[in-house]
Amino acid sequence: MQNAILCHMTLRVLRHRLSVPILLILFGLLIIIARNPYTISDWFRLRNYQPDASILAIADATSMTDKARHMFFINHPELQDKESFHQSCPQYDEQTIVIGCYQAGQRGIFVLKVDDERLNGVEEVTAAHEMLHAAYERLSDKEQGRVDGLLQAYADDGLKNERIITALKGYEKSEPGQQYNEMHSMFGTEINDLPADLHEYYAQYFDDRSKVVAAADAYQAAFTSRQASIAEYDAQLETLNNNIKTNTKTLGNQADAIDDSRRQLETQRQSGNIEAYNNGVVPFNNQVNAYNTLLSTTRQQISQYNALVEKRNAIAAQTVELQKAIDSSSLPGSQ
Repeated sequence: MQNAILCHMTLRVLRHRLSVPILLILFGLLIIIARNPYTISDWFRLRNYQPDASILAIADATSMTDKARHMFFINHPELQDKESFHQSCPQYDEQTIVIGCYQAGQRGIFVLKVDDERLNGVEEVTAAHEMLHAAYERLSDKEQGRVDGLLQAYADDGLKNERIITALKGYEKSEPGQQYNEMHSMFGTEINDLPADLHEYYAQYFDDRSKVVAAADAYQAAFTSRQASIAEYDAQLETLNNNIKTNTKTLGNQADAIDDSRRQLETQRQSGNIEAYNNGVVPFNNQVNAYNTLLSTTRQQISQYNALVEKRNAIAAQTVELQKAIDSSSLPGSQ
């Protein structure tokens, strides 16, 4: 009986010894979960996920850190054709050009697949932009407040990029309350020279953020360079058009003067006033020569104008092509 009691007591002691490390483990897990409530959900989302080559290439090209890759991959990012993208990001109206979207709550990052080589880099920048939306959503209230202050300070005193300024004003109307969220993504992917505190902040997401900004500059240049060319052509066309109009008016006046001189000469010849006739021939010929010279110049200007119009319209057509390439609403077969 004593042996039985002894064995029973030993078993109770053993159970007690086992419960201590288990409790410690459970307590440790609770601390981890408290510090990062997404631990379990992230683990499930990443458990069987393997990013494809195109997604890995984007992460590499944008120099995403491990933290950024984690944020990127838990959203199972996808490069999609226009039809699929339109279904994944249906909340945008057809008047808005959208090339990427992040579905809040870590429900996905979707990027429009752009095949036009003139827009190389747009997929990478868009993916990084959406990843930063996901990252911003997970900031604590305290950290979000701190970052918002840094973003606002730069927007007030340092932001000079007119395109981004215009875009942010648009977000105030289209997405009220999301200005800081958009600043967070735009500043991080499109502005190289940020204040030291913001530069340090974004270093947790990019090993070399200049690569992302360079890609943004490159694909934006596809538009801005063409817009600059169109503006230059328009200025030349305006000058030529004004010259042609002035010359045309002058030619009309010269033609009237030549007709008057011709009638005078004819009257002098018919009346037998040969001396007056002969004296008027040279001035008349000079009038005709001046008219023909200006007419030739004007015709050349008209030819130059037409040639510039063709070049200008060709650049404009390229701009339309580029816009269509990133316009998810222009589905195949749509008019």
